[in-house]
Amino acid sequence: MELMEARRPASGHADRILKVNHAGEHGAVNIYAGQRLVARFTARRMLGELAEFHAHERKHRGIFQAELERRGVRRCRSYLLCGVGGYALGVITALLGSRAIAATTVAVEQVVLRHLEQQLEELGGSDPAACDAIRSIVEEERLHHDRSVGHLQGREMGMGLRVLALGVEGCTEGVIALGMRL
Repeated sequence: MELMEARRPASGHADRILKVNHAGEHGAVNIYAGQRLVARFTARRMLGELAEFHAHERKHRGIFQAELERRGVRRCRSYLLCGVGGYALGVITALLGSRAIAATTVAVEQVVLRHLEQQLEELGGSDPAACDAIRSIVEEERLHHDRSVGHLQGREMGMGLRVLALGVEGCTEGVIALGMRL
């Protein structure tokens, strides 16, 4: 036990951030799993990109899982909620087609990128391992956002897609806030 305590950083806040990020990445893995399942019928041209993004999110989840294990910290209580909710969101948005898939990714990634930047600022240099884990995923999360924005450019985003994007942003913020409290 003493050895474990010696390896753990003093920051409970960093542990909480890592737990929530891990749960969020689990949600993202499941969003793409649900989208890939349905996109075979509704958005075939996006299957390659969805597979790539899915692989990135599995890697991100693994990064946070490894850091939680290194610290001896259990996963967040919102982990299963994120997984089930993510899968449902993925299936529903893929049923709506490629533009809904792209709008969902943009909405999720806007929230995620804002939170990652805020987390790095909050942590400063107080927990280098947590900051390294967070920094290691930012570039790919930004890639997901930017490529998805590209799918929406040059086309009018109708009221339905705007409502979808606002709902996804709100739900993403809500799940993060809930995870930080559980």
